[in-house]
Amino acid sequence: MPCTIISGGQWGDEGKGKIASYLALRDQPQILCRAGLGPGAGHTVEHNGNTYKLRQIPSGFMNCDAKLLIGAGALINPEVLLGEIEKYSLSDRLRVDSRASVIEQKHIEQDTQQDHLTKVIQSTGSGHGPCLMDRALRTARVVSQVSALQPLTADVATEVNAALERNHCVHVEGTNGFQLSVLYGTYPYTVSKDSTASTFAADIGVGPTRINDVVLVFKTFPTRVGHGPFPHELNDNEHNIQEFGTVTGRKRRVGRFDMDAALQAVRINSATQIALCFMDRIDPNCTGKAFEQLNGEARSFIDQLESMTNVPVTLIGTGPKTTDIIDRTQ
Repeated sequence: MPCTIISGGQWGDEGKGKIASYLALRDQPQILCRAGLGPGAGHTVEHNGNTYKLRQIPSGFMNCDAKLLIGAGALINPEVLLGEIEKYSLSDRLRVDSRASVIEQKHIEQDTQQDHLTKVIQSTGSGHGPCLMDRALRTARVVSQVSALQPLTADVATEVNAALERNHCVHVEGTNGFQLSVLYGTYPYTVSKDSTASTFAADIGVGPTRINDVVLVFKTFPTRVGHGPFPHELNDNEHNIQEFGTVTGRKRRVGRFDMDAALQAVRINSATQIALCFMDRIDPNCTGKAFEQLNGEARSFIDQLESMTNVPVTLIGTGPKTTDIIDRTQ
């Protein structure tokens, strides 16, 4: 029963969409699930000359044989979800758990009008926190109560567990990053929900013994958007990296890799593999190369990360495209 979770190890933007899409094409899973928060977490995928900026659907959707599921723990903005379904012609393949919470306009207004959220936390304004607050109060609407979403409803937990019992392959794509977890991150400068592999499993309704692999994604130079602690942050004169948030368009802050923080992320996520993206920032000529052809600095960095965490670096992102990967499992 091969069930793999793809999770972020830093402040988001690690390349989870790229890794999830690559694994969806390599492993050909029968089911691809999206877990985590909601439409405020954007995943970017570059495949076959196209760039996809996805906010609700699984990043591996280009695997046309896979069923696409969104778990009960995710938050659903009907307008965003239905727009992506129409844009990518997914009405026959994508289903949403009927119990998932629905983001309404009032949640977005609350998220964009509260000074604490907009000025202190610098929320994306997607309505996540207010929607989760209503869920905690048991007043939030769920997917089964929205007419436009009713044709898309499913019992995701039942479908996923049944697939695993038949030894089908299931991939679960989480959102945000470990350092943004409301439990383990740089609170209060976090998202409004836990963002670890354990929560992603719960989001789709599977227990911990069902999980075979956790692929934890890091980037060589971590970035974060908004306020909050950022150890080893670099000022603009110390780097030439220009990145902007997929959803907000805000400029990302850039820092040096933190080995101690990576170890904590590995431990709490129970990572079995590490995917390391943006290797071209250490070895500018690494795209298309084999691992043995990476420069000494890149190989030393990987050796240090593996030694510190005792987890193998199995996937190395060498460029923006889905296929720009060194896969050390093959």
